[in-house]
Amino acid sequence: MAQDDAEQPTSTSGTRSTRVEQRHDGENRGGRTSIADSVVQKIAAIAAREVSGVHTMGSGASRAFGALRERVSGGSGTSTSSGVRVEVGEKQAAVDLDVVVEYGVSIVELTRAVRRNVLDSVERMTGLEVIEVNIAVNDIRLPSEDSDTNESSRVE
Repeated sequence: MAQDDAEQPTSTSGTRSTRVEQRHDGENRGGRTSIADSVVQKIAAIAAREVSGVHTMGSGASRAFGALRERVSGGSGTSTSSGVRVEVGEKQAAVDLDVVVEYGVSIVELTRAVRRNVLDSVERMTGLEVIEVNIAVNDIRLPSEDSDTNESSRVE
């Protein structure tokens, strides 16, 4: 049985918006609220970065590409939603995260906290049910990596 295209989940590569149905509750007269997939992606990225122990988001390749893109476009900082992919349907969302963690942090506890914060933030802000938050730990930031970058510059 074929489903209507509006019910199919989609990735963030498109600019599709998700409709969240609003029920009539006396104050709200009903209607539709559209939430762009990129909004869900940004909410998830911010929620993941809020957890202490997350150094940055994205795989090594995506971070390198993002840095190159920022230099070419003249933008400042990294993309807000780097390392985050979402699939959003009519009522549900799935989130995939690529993270780099700080050395010494329990990865099990960190991913548990990230998953909980992303799930709570997306559900609270969008009304969508988050069915899964998949986390790939792609790298670990060592304390010596900060001192190496600081020592490489001889001038201020």
